Amino acid sequence: MARSQRQHGGSNLNRLGTGISVDRASPRRGVAGREKRGDMLSQTTEYALRAMASLAYSPDELTPTPRLAELTLVPPNYLAKVLQSLAQANLITGRRGVGGGYKLSRPAAEISLMDVVNAIDPIERIGECPLGLPNHSTQLCALHTCLDNAARQIIEMFRGVTLIDLVRDSGGTLPLCDTEMYRKLTVSAAAPPGGGPGGQGQPDKGP
Repeated sequence: MARSQRQHGGSNLNRLGTGISVDRASPRRGVAGREKRGDMLSQTTEYALRAMASLAYSPDELTPTPRLAELTLVPPNYLAKVLQSLAQANLITGRRGVGGGYKLSRPAAEISLMDVVNAIDPIERIGECPLGLPNHSTQLCALHTCLDNAARQIIEMFRGVTLIDLVRDSGGTLPLCDTEMYRKLTVSAAAPPGGGPGGQGQPDKGP
């Protein structure tokens, strides 16, 4: 496949067009394998979103990788590679050793879902015919126009949602929260500033 075709949505055509990824060039490659499923995003991207949402609950605290793996239900070794990519994109900062871990590099309100997606597996627009048909050189066909519009809408939606939007209580269903974690978040939010574990609105993650 020509370089221009790869740049303009070859794999995204498969994800957006059928809901089933058939990226023939690299079916299981990239950061931590970048395994593709019958979803719009790669598995690795979803794992990254889970990790970032989890860190957004306690943005000023370092969360160890094993604890983060427990919260996100991601294999620790896999998650470690995902976290490295997020750190390289300057979305998180880390510290090694005893008491180390990861935290957000800037406020949750300043990190969009698109920032996270771009760090792992960007959603690309279709700028030219992926098939390289000469008579489609000046205008995409109806099929690829539709797929490109879908990609544009997804990008716009992800740009409009930040991590703080995800973890703000909006009816009792928060990312990664079972009943017990939701109870801890609620109790913590009700505590006076500085008077509860993790501070106001932060989860009590325990020792």
